[in-house]
Amino acid sequence: MFKFFKGVGHEMKLVHWPSAKQNRRDTAVVIVTSVLFALFLGALDWVFSYLTSTFM
Repeated sequence: MFKFFKGVGHEMKLVHWPSAKQNRRDTAVVIVTSVLFALFLGALDWVFSYLTSTFM
């Protein structure tokens, strides 16, 4: 069991951790992309709702 945790510690030292600036940038990209996708899906939903209520 000790050998396992020693290996985990060694691997964690090899990980390239992003900087705080890079983290903020990547987080902003995810938030903006999520909002744009939500707006797109909302617009698509509105169009289909309008079309089904108009033609039915």
